[in-house]
Amino acid sequence: MSSKIKIFSGSSSRYLAEKVSDFFGSPLGEIELLKFSDGEMQVYYEESIRGSDIFIVQSTFAPADNTMELLLLIDAAKRASANQVVVVIPYYGYARQDRKVRSRVSVGAKLMANILTAAGADRIVTMDLHAGQIQGFFDIPLDHLDASAVFVPYLKSLKLDNLCIASPDIGGSARARKYASYLGAELIIVDKHRKRPNEVASMRVIGDAKGKNIILVDDLVDTAGTITKAADLLIEEGALSVRAIATHPLLSGPAYERIAASKLDELVVTDTIPLKQELDKIKVLSIAPVFAKAFRKIHNFESISSLFI
Repeated sequence: MSSKIKIFSGSSSRYLAEKVSDFFGSPLGEIELLKFSDGEMQVYYEESIRGSDIFIVQSTFAPADNTMELLLLIDAAKRASANQVVVVIPYYGYARQDRKVRSRVSVGAKLMANILTAAGADRIVTMDLHAGQIQGFFDIPLDHLDASAVFVPYLKSLKLDNLCIASPDIGGSARARKYASYLGAELIIVDKHRKRPNEVASMRVIGDAKGKNIILVDDLVDTAGTITKAADLLIEEGALSVRAIATHPLLSGPAYERIAASKLDELVVTDTIPLKQELDKIKVLSIAPVFAKAFRKIHNFESISSLFI
C-alpha cells in the first residue's frame, strides 16, 4: 500500500504552504510550536505521521529561528516514524556563501547542507539556488525547481517589442541567457564591481541597450542597490523601459525606497519570501502551483522535468 502525503509548514512559510496545499488538494497539517521564556523552541505534530511521506515547507531566511524550527520539525518527523521526510525550502538561505572568497571564511551553503542531512532530511526541494553547484553539496536527492515556469508566461503576456534580456552582473549571465533563449531575445550584461557586500562600486553595460525594452533577470534582490543602479544605467544608455524579475524578494534595508525612486517600470517577484510592505512597482507571482505539482510527482516517482519551460 502506498504511503500518504501530508504537508506541514514552519511558521515562516505558512502563507505559502497554505496555497500549496490548496493547489494540491490536501489540507495543511497542524503543528504546535512551543517557546520557552528564554526563546528555546519545541515542535509537536498534532496528528499521526507514521508511515507517511511528509513535506515540510519552510524557507530559511532571517532570523535564524526559522532554520532551527525547520531542523526540529525534521527531527520530530523522523522520530515519529515518517516514511520519508521531504524538506521544501523555497528560499535556501546562506546560498550566497557557496565558496571561499578569501581566507578564513565559512562556506555557509555547504554547512546548511550538512546540518539538514544530519537532522534527518531524506530529500530537498528548493527553487532557483543562487549557485547551481550547491546541488552537489548534498548527499541526498535534491529537486531544483525553476521560477521560469511562472515568469516566462508573464513576460510573454506583456508583448513587448524590441525585447532584450539583461543580467545585472557577470555571474548571472547563464541565467539571463536561458531567459533570452526562451523568449527569442537579445542578451546584454551589466558588468558590476563590488568593494564589499551590498555595495556596488562601479557598473558598465556590455551590449546595445538603445531603443530596447529590457528585462533584468536575477535570482534574488536584497538591498536593491544592484538592480536599481543597473536600471538607471540602462535608461541612460537609451533603453525605452526596464523591468526586473527576481525569484526571491529579500528586500532588506533601503530596498523599498530604492525601488520606488528608481527608473524601474516594474519588479516582478515570487512569493518564496513574503513582502514586508506593498509597493506599486512590485508585482508578486505565486509559485505555489509549481510546488504542488512537484509534490505529486515526487510522491508518485515521476519525473519533474515537465515542470520546466
